[in-house]
Amino acid sequence: MNFDEVFRRLYPSLFRYLHRLTGDPDAADDIAQESFARLLRRPMPEAEAKPWLFTVATNLVRDSARKSTRRERILERVRPTPSAPDAPDVVTERNERITLVRQALERLSERDRTLLLMRGEGFTYEEMARAVGVAPASVGTLLARALRRFSAVYRLHEVGDESHR
Repeated sequence: MNFDEVFRRLYPSLFRYLHRLTGDPDAADDIAQESFARLLRRPMPEAEAKPWLFTVATNLVRDSARKSTRRERILERVRPTPSAPDAPDVVTERNERITLVRQALERLSERDRTLLLMRGEGFTYEEMARAVGVAPASVGTLLARALRRFSAVYRLHEVGDESHR
């Protein structure tokens, strides 16, 4: 396995996944680096590297969340990071949507959250199945249910948020 090539190819996707999962770019970068360091110590076929990395990274996030309340603090923070200055109302609306999405994701089961985030990163059903420990044939159904649950939770938060304005 050409480690440098695997790193160049998989790091951006792993970082995005971890950033979405943790809400913290620094934590995402640290966990991604730790995951790749572990891969470097564990030779494997290149085809197995992506699901293995994402599984290790997910486990590292889970372990980290158990040790601290960092996840709750991160979800409460609003991080405006526009690349170009947007109008204040656009920034506010975007940050409110991000907060609502993170709150909705937090209310889902770990499996639902992982499947939805992995889907967003373009994982195959086979890779998702291995990461969450289910049969590949069940991933489509599990994703559809997770999406329905996310939509329902998001709508509840959205309605609740509007009633506080």
